[in-house]
Amino acid sequence: MTLHSRSLRTTLWRTATATLLCLLTAHAQAQAQVRWVVDAKGSLAWWQVDPHMNHLWATTCPQEPTWKVGEGHSTGWTNQGAVEAAGESFANVSDTIHVPRYPRPRIRAFCNEALRGQIVLPDTVGWRGAHGEIVVKADRIFTGMRERDAYMHNAVLSVLSYPELKFVLDSLVDMRRSGDTLWGTAMGVFYLRDKSQPVSAAVQAYPISAGIRVFGKFRLPVMDLIKNYGVSRRAMGLGIVLNIWKTMFIGVDMLVRPEKLATGTD
Repeated sequence: MTLHSRSLRTTLWRTATATLLCLLTAHAQAQAQVRWVVDAKGSLAWWQVDPHMNHLWATTCPQEPTWKVGEGHSTGWTNQGAVEAAGESFANVSDTIHVPRYPRPRIRAFCNEALRGQIVLPDTVGWRGAHGEIVVKADRIFTGMRERDAYMHNAVLSVLSYPELKFVLDSLVDMRRSGDTLWGTAMGVFYLRDKSQPVSAAVQAYPISAGIRVFGKFRLPVMDLIKNYGVSRRAMGLGIVLNIWKTMFIGVDMLVRPEKLATGTD
């Protein structure tokens, strides 16, 4: 073998090795995942019925000073009742714009630890492979009236038998960015009383100093609580019998923080 042939082979070997290493590195980077973990004290869940009758809304963070309890609330709450004009008590008020009715202006990390979960994002360009779940402790949802809360927890949610509500994320679609804010739709499955149905939630996310703030909300026809989730018609009361309640909005306002994952882990 000539010196020229040996040198050519060595060069080709080194080139092939370098190319392979580059491909492996690129593949490893493409497979890297980031898991965004829910900060329980900085996160809350809420629901609101339309028409809300000036009292049909709830939160897992009643400590938030900008949140207000509805008409007929129990004594002992530090914030004012939410009825805004005399004569509107328990009125048939439809409002699909101010949902939730009392959003918090900023995150304060003193909420009940009612949420846990994570969102895994293998691809933040095409948003393929996104998955995760958000779990809410059902007995930590409050309307501000003790009797109403007890009825919700026992007759409607049956928290002793079904202590958690859950949203399982299957995919993110229609994602778009404006500045540092993301908008899109989270496709997934909502579980209540161990029954489920597919839902699509509008999502928004943007960075803050503590991590990423994520909003999500979806709507259910109120009758789905009876037809799909097994809540009794009797438990839902006159709002269903008289066909007053139309829609239930459910949502979250979360603080999430990143956690790097090795390839192949969940």
